[in-house]
Amino acid sequence: MSILTDNIAKLEGHLARFRQTGILNRVAGQDVPGSAGTFDSISPVDKSVVCAVAHGTAADIDVAARAAKAAFPAWRDMPALERKKILIRVAEGIEARAEEIALCECWDTGQAWRFMSKAALRGAENFRFFADQVTSARDGKHLQSPTLMNITTRSPIGPVGVITPWNTPFMLSTWKIAPALAAGCTVVHKPAEASPLTARLLVEIAEEAGLPPGVLNVVNGFGEDAGKALTEHKDIKAIAFVGESRTGSMITKQGADTLKRVHLELGGKNPVIVFDDADLERALDAVIFMIYSINGERCTSSSRLLIQDTIREDFEARLAARVNNIKVGHPLDPETEIGPLISEEHFAKVTSYFDIADQDGAQTAAGGVTLGDEGYFVRPTLFTGATNQMRIAREEIFGPVLTSIPFTTEAQALEIANDTDYGLTGYVWTNDLTRALRFTDKLEAGMIWVNSENVRHLPTPFGGVKASGIGRDGGDWSFEFYMEQKHVGFATGQHKISRLGV
Repeated sequence: MSILTDNIAKLEGHLARFRQTGILNRVAGQDVPGSAGTFDSISPVDKSVVCAVAHGTAADIDVAARAAKAAFPAWRDMPALERKKILIRVAEGIEARAEEIALCECWDTGQAWRFMSKAALRGAENFRFFADQVTSARDGKHLQSPTLMNITTRSPIGPVGVITPWNTPFMLSTWKIAPALAAGCTVVHKPAEASPLTARLLVEIAEEAGLPPGVLNVVNGFGEDAGKALTEHKDIKAIAFVGESRTGSMITKQGADTLKRVHLELGGKNPVIVFDDADLERALDAVIFMIYSINGERCTSSSRLLIQDTIREDFEARLAARVNNIKVGHPLDPETEIGPLISEEHFAKVTSYFDIADQDGAQTAAGGVTLGDEGYFVRPTLFTGATNQMRIAREEIFGPVLTSIPFTTEAQALEIANDTDYGLTGYVWTNDLTRALRFTDKLEAGMIWVNSENVRHLPTPFGGVKASGIGRDGGDWSFEFYMEQKHVGFATGQHKISRLGV
């Protein structure tokens, strides 16, 4: 039996219960049907129905928000070591079911097994990391002044809403939910409607680990109804969102009336700048990995290649040869490097840029075609001969599509790199240290890697500038979002107090 056949058989075993009962909402430790009935989750692999999913609306969000509010005082006041033990058990539960999570995620999203098999373990790592921070999450500072002993401390903000995307849903859900729980917040989670399976697995694992009912609630539904209700609900004190910049703007507006705190991790049109003094072999590997892995459906993908004209012709030729050799196929096949795109709607969006590139005058050096009609498959694509004013260089395609743009000087490269509405990541390849220091200082991005692909280190801040977002994830930055600062001043003597009306 091949690994692909074995994986498919295992997947069918895991999906059997969902096909029988559907995916229900989970509120206050109870399974709850959606008030608007159900909708179908469709696999992008073969366009088949995975299962029925509870269709939650504003009414379901209201019940979940009230449950989170009711559960908040006890979770907030639980001793830190007790919360830590629960979160560690969640991590252990994720590790025990990592294969199930990965198989379901592959089928739900079209992501390749070679990447999703590790995503669940990254989710466990997120829980372990923030579990270790629980005992110090509320620590503050001692700030002495001439008349006062000033103490700061932090306290959890309250019930929060988490809205997650469809590209790597399990890992990104844990990225938001783990620090929220560690801080002492309760959560209402609205997963992306296109990839609901692993959100259900996470809440099951969390409750089996001892998470009290109501601390983590999951309501499935659509952004225009359930999502909007979550961002507007008065009992929800903050919204953590990952997704499109346009949706992030809408969430900010929707939360304004309740003065909602928002953390937005949004889109990107990230540049990878390759100078002619770089280690070109490693640069080539990194350029390919950061746009074509995860089906190109990642906010940190390096979708604009800025290549110095002295090496452009040779580098693009080698790049095209490699891109044409990338294996597109069934996501559960361990040999597959790119699977199908998430949905019919997204497939139509990505493939529309094949004609747009041609109309704008770019050349298609690789790909630019669809594959078969069973699922939403495209060939990884490389556009050359592009300028930074073309739509393929300005708009977030969010697929396995790379646009190559030549430059001559360092100043020109910087101008092109910064000429975008976005500012999430940047990647710089050069062996000139002083150039790297100059360039990264002026590059408008929240995260920059020099001579490296994106290597995530959990204690470091993750987030972007401009239209790429507001706020940072990771380390203590996550707690800054999920917690309120409190200052208490203790008089150390009898300092002079102004007397009025004497």
